[in-house]
Amino acid sequence: MATLIHTLADHSDDVNCCAFSSSCLATCSLDKTVRVYSLNGFSELPYSPLKGHTYAVHCCCFSPSGHALASCSTDGTTVVWDTRDGQVLAVLEQPGSSPVRVCRFSPESTYLVSGAADGSVALWNVQSLKLCRSGNVKDGSLVACAFSPNGNFFVTGSSCGDLTIWDDKMRCLYNEKAHDLGVTCCDISSEPISGGEHGFRHFQMASCGQDNQIKLWLIFSADSLGVELKYQCTLNGHSAPVLSCAFSWDGQMLVSGSVDKCVIIYKPSTGSTLHTLSQHTRYVTTCVFAPCSPLLATGSMDKTVNIWQIDLMQPCAGNTLEKESEVAVEDWSEDDVSAWLCAQDLEDFVGLFKRNNIDGKELLNLTRESLTNELKIESLGLRRKVLQKIEDLRMKTLSVAVPVPDEFLCPITRELMKDPVIAADGYSYEREAMENWLSNKRRSSPMTNLPLPSPLLTPNRTLKMAISRWLETQQEQS
Repeated sequence: MATLIHTLADHSDDVNCCAFSSSCLATCSLDKTVRVYSLNGFSELPYSPLKGHTYAVHCCCFSPSGHALASCSTDGTTVVWDTRDGQVLAVLEQPGSSPVRVCRFSPESTYLVSGAADGSVALWNVQSLKLCRSGNVKDGSLVACAFSPNGNFFVTGSSCGDLTIWDDKMRCLYNEKAHDLGVTCCDISSEPISGGEHGFRHFQMASCGQDNQIKLWLIFSADSLGVELKYQCTLNGHSAPVLSCAFSWDGQMLVSGSVDKCVIIYKPSTGSTLHTLSQHTRYVTTCVFAPCSPLLATGSMDKTVNIWQIDLMQPCAGNTLEKESEVAVEDWSEDDVSAWLCAQDLEDFVGLFKRNNIDGKELLNLTRESLTNELKIESLGLRRKVLQKIEDLRMKTLSVAVPVPDEFLCPITRELMKDPVIAADGYSYEREAMENWLSNKRRSSPMTNLPLPSPLLTPNRTLKMAISRWLETQQEQS
């Protein structure tokens, strides 16, 4: 289960990127700042916010030790900060002074890569903070970058849709057209796949793009044979361009954020959906797991960063129940149906349903005849079991078919309010959610981000009565 444990709302514009170290979380924004928080209570560090950039900050990343933080901006620079006191260690000017879209440290802290809108790739020596080498992608802007776990090579993604693999001498080892409408992000699992023939090392990589897709790849690396990229599969859980993707520290989960405002957590070994999170009210621009910790951060154009705690032991059934509650069954993807089958102890049918492209709408329309004649399920007992599970799902769908009016949902939790109160900004919130908001020493409105003139909360009895009447109506209709 994924539980929202904290929301950061300090940025005054879109959040573009989040990054974890072992003890801190960094966020950056269109508001030109980088903010740094302690993972102990998520309090902002005394030297935060960092204000070295003159234009929007697009990306930030910690060095493996956590002692340095890099951030890059439209101003054409990558700034390296000392995380102990927030002092500037270096301002690295991109060759050509083009807006810098992405920056990444190598795993052993030897190099820092920065990629820019003009397609330039700069490789900086971290110790000297001087430019080592530079290169250019064939076409488009460079918008994504990821290092292999051993640091022997890195991958870049461009707005024209190419994935390019480079070595530390800036030699192009491999190039692949991956996403027709442009790559937006890529990440390589930090856990290499052991084994392999002839000295190969296997790495799993994910890429996402403007085509609404996440693609999984295998990178085969051998000292004598170079590097090869092989396509594995496509994950189609999102209904709009996917802006960010990242593996968990152990490679067991993959998270993505999209223009559809949703965050999806997948199990990359099977491609099944584990969680769908829909707390953000605008595009989800960034998502990242903490190292060696069950924490996930997601950032959005709604100016907030949500911190989630992931229950790593939660079984598939619990994850699917969460999915059911957030997305109408008729809108389920084929992967959602697969996850539901697993939760119902029907995992033997996953391959059959995938081959027949059974999504949520098709699932609800299945009959005894279609199970027999089209899906060729010969066992009467199995047909009855599948039909009973589908009938239970239909009944549940009917009971939640009427969407909750938006004005009945708390703007903070996006859940039906039980005890609505009016805050000084004129908006109504669930009392407990707003009290928690204020207890964290926030004095700004969750809706407008403007200062609250007063912490006073007034019961909204009219809204509470309207919610009660609506609930009674739904009970009568069901």
